[in-house]
Amino acid sequence: MPQKATPMIFKRALGRRFDDLHPRLRRRFGFEQSCVGTGTMTEIWRGGRHTVPFLKLGTNRNILFPETGTDIPFTIENHVYQDSFGRDVVTFVRTFDVRPGLRRRFDATMIYSEERGQIVDYLGTHQHIAVDLHPEVDQQGGLRIRSGEQRFRLAGLDFRLPQALTGTADLHEWYDDQHECFRIRVTVSNPRFGPIFGYHGTFTAQYVDTPVPAAVKPYREEARE
Repeated sequence: MPQKATPMIFKRALGRRFDDLHPRLRRRFGFEQSCVGTGTMTEIWRGGRHTVPFLKLGTNRNILFPETGTDIPFTIENHVYQDSFGRDVVTFVRTFDVRPGLRRRFDATMIYSEERGQIVDYLGTHQHIAVDLHPEVDQQGGLRIRSGEQRFRLAGLDFRLPQALTGTADLHEWYDDQHECFRIRVTVSNPRFGPIFGYHGTFTAQYVDTPVPAAVKPYREEARE
């Protein structure tokens, strides 16, 4: 049975720059323990009506969703384990209580790819989309992550997704010493259609040593990176 791991994916991707992160981010992205963050997204937004069909497609695989709102309860679960291929994995499962009786999730599992020499992010419940991630450290010790090439993986299908059909993600996370919380801002945009989806808000983190919940793991795992 796969065993719990201690992935070093961000340490490896950032190299010496990892030490430039704020101490709270070094702990959070060091993944020596599972981390569960809870807080509130000040706003969840989307682009114009033309973005709705695209966002609705994502709800079937816990990738994106069309709902918007303010002051949305939020949870992020980062658990560490080894998948069925023996790779060290970190979950990034974000849950948004968008309204009473309706929750939306944005699921991802990350590995460090030796072959590609960078982080690969598998999106959704079935890992059909693999995305290269490019992390950087800002001047205040915050973490900036930009998405790069995206590849579709399913059965015998294996191809690079053109930019016109994808959303490019820009994530910025930092620690607010004054208010003692993490702050996060995410924007997903398309080169043709502009801003598609995004959210921003705050959360606090709790570090736990518990079995990895089955609910945060993908239904299907993809070996191709």
